[in-house]
Amino acid sequence: NIPIWLGAYKPRMLRLTGRKADGWLPSVGYMKPGEFASSSAIIDEAALEEGRDPREIRRLLNIGGRFLPSNGGFLQGPSEQWVEELLPYVVDDGVGTFIVMADDPSTMQRFAEEVAPALREVVARENSSRDVSKPGHSGALVRSTLARSRRREGIDYDSIPGSIAGGAIEPGDAGYSRVRSTYLRGGTPGLVLQVRDTAGVVDALAFARSNREVPLGVRSGGHGLSGRSTNDGGIVIDLSPMNAIEVLDESTRLVRIEPGARWKDVAIALAPYGWGLSSGDYGGAGVGGLATAGGVGWLVREHGLTIDHLRAVELVLADGSVVRADDEQNTELFWAVRGAGANFGIVTSFEFEVDEVGDIGFAQLAFDATDVAGFLEAWGAAVETAPREVTSFMIMGAWWSGQPLIAQVMVAVDSSEPDTVIERLQPFAEIAPLLDQSVDLIPYASVMANSQDGSHNGQGEPTSRSGLVEHITAEFAAAVAALIDSGASYFF
Repeated sequence: NIPIWLGAYKPRMLRLTGRKADGWLPSVGYMKPGEFASSSAIIDEAALEEGRDPREIRRLLNIGGRFLPSNGGFLQGPSEQWVEELLPYVVDDGVGTFIVMADDPSTMQRFAEEVAPALREVVARENSSRDVSKPGHSGALVRSTLARSRRREGIDYDSIPGSIAGGAIEPGDAGYSRVRSTYLRGGTPGLVLQVRDTAGVVDALAFARSNREVPLGVRSGGHGLSGRSTNDGGIVIDLSPMNAIEVLDESTRLVRIEPGARWKDVAIALAPYGWGLSSGDYGGAGVGGLATAGGVGWLVREHGLTIDHLRAVELVLADGSVVRADDEQNTELFWAVRGAGANFGIVTSFEFEVDEVGDIGFAQLAFDATDVAGFLEAWGAAVETAPREVTSFMIMGAWWSGQPLIAQVMVAVDSSEPDTVIERLQPFAEIAPLLDQSVDLIPYASVMANSQDGSHNGQGEPTSRSGLVEHITAEFAAAVAALIDSGASYFF
């Protein structure tokens, strides 16, 4: 969203500014006293004739001057004089930005340290007793007519609380393309509310309750396997700015993590302490979704699920109340959060007891799995008989014409001893013809660094299924082979 600002002075260009521009940027030195206000009125009139709200047009002003001990003319004096002389441009004429034209570093520094903070304070005091809805007023800058035309029905955009309005992203905003979708799914929500703290979550939920006819989604990192963190025409409460990671008690390895943090960042933050938390297989996933659902990670067979390490949560319930749930208070709610958390509220912070985890062995193996059923049975048997410090995941794709079916097997061995790692991997290497292999001894944080930063751009609405089996039996292996052979699943 690249705005067009015009430094116009003559009536024809002022009217063009009102019809088309995003901002007006004259220089005070080229204007006579009172000319700013009269020129601004021309812009407002042209905007209204065009069907625009004059408040869409940002008012900026180039200024220059010198800091002197006493008054020597306009903007030629002490800081207090600058504040007094610039104040009418803000509260009367709607200037929201001053650009200081100066080459002297001390002038810029004094403006930043002495004038700007004092001017903001006086403006806030003046605005508290004024009508700030007048066209062009800096306190009431609004979205463009084009952006407002893309709003969705059923959402009362004008009643978004001021406390969270700064994080509101609408379909007509430039940043919308980066927040509309998740990792897997395309979405077209009518409003994304990016909140930064628990109070923001409370206000966002209150707004959602007042717009109860539209869908509501809650998003942390945006991986979104369930499909519930985006929607069509509804509201999404985006927790990604809430991403703090804090050590509460080093002696008990107790850490506090906010829901918007991503698991690779958690792994990096815990690494200096020699700690780790088994947390899924993908570092780009957010804490909030996984830590309320389960968490089958690279260390799961030895250290358990992510939710097994959860010791307490701060939770905002549907009615906006904020509660703490742990083993001593709200115990039933704490039980429910660990696995079905998305049904009971929005978790704004998690407290985990993490594990001591050093370097681990990590293998990536590629097999010829043309005999799908035989491969699955052999891999399942290798996992079941492996020691608990061994965890393995397997991915199998669809058939490619003229190519053998490839199975990718990842094996994590929680040991820093090379001989132990090789010994634990050997049974896996023998389950089928091995086509490629990579084995490393690396920090757990390096294993979790398997994602790219940036926004999600999922498309469509993929269907996923999951289940639990105690053993990979011959019957189950045959059913999977038939599924793979049908081409119905491109990712198993």
